[in-house]
Amino acid sequence: MSDKLNAASSSGSPAAGGLRLLLGAYFDFIRIRFLTMLAYRVNYYSGILIYILNIGVNYFTWMAIYGDGESLGGFTAAQMTSYVAVSWMARAFYFNNLDREISTDIRDGSIAIQFIRPYNYVLVKMMQGLGEGLFRFMMLMIPGMVIAILLFPVQLPTDLSAWAGFLVMLFFSFLISSQINIITGLSAFFVENNEGVMRMKRVIVDLFSGLIVPITLFPDWLSSILKVLPFQAITYLPGSVFTGRVQGVGIWNVLGIQVFWFLLLLIPIVWLYHASRQRLFVQGG
Repeated sequence: MSDKLNAASSSGSPAAGGLRLLLGAYFDFIRIRFLTMLAYRVNYYSGILIYILNIGVNYFTWMAIYGDGESLGGFTAAQMTSYVAVSWMARAFYFNNLDREISTDIRDGSIAIQFIRPYNYVLVKMMQGLGEGLFRFMMLMIPGMVIAILLFPVQLPTDLSAWAGFLVMLFFSFLISSQINIITGLSAFFVENNEGVMRMKRVIVDLFSGLIVPITLFPDWLSSILKVLPFQAITYLPGSVFTGRVQGVGIWNVLGIQVFWFLLLLIPIVWLYHASRQRLFVQGG
């Protein structure tokens, strides 16, 4: 560590060197979580099977619903197949248990040590979640998607802009999902047990994000409400780009919705983080 400090101070100003060290520390959290997940990679082989089974169940269910029909809720049968496959595989990337990790830190008191360390606790959790997400992307999402393409009639985008838009939106799906998890986890500071909150959050996200049922198939009044909530930005919007239901300039528009929710969700996170620190120090002395 002393060698790193000497190198940093000799290569520029102390402030710049300190910033590089801090950024390097945050990137180390990504690397460490990735390597930790790699040590248990065998568990994810069964995860691929589970996701493929989910895709299969949804595929045959939707095909039975379509019957001889050509379109449902604006989705053709081919688009619905692709939407189901990519939505479940995208979940393999953006899913994490940051809410449970934060709640555990709060319950066992270890968060008190985390708060006095020279880094931002919430940002560290985001970096750890990203490390896990990168592992899931490489070890679960990509091989799972390949298997899904072989087993089901998935139609891949032919436009490069659709691929680029989808991959960028997939990253924002991770950010928004992780932000919701962090907000849920920090709620443990204000309730005795937030286990019920975490379970409710998972059901709400899976249902209202469009993972189980595309938002266009909900009743009009509910669909209108969901379009002004952040959940659609996690699954429905990226899936719509992948299936070609959103094209051209529309990709920028739906990406703008994701960016909007990412920035807006920073507000409750910052408020909860500072309120949590104050609550911890007031109660703990």
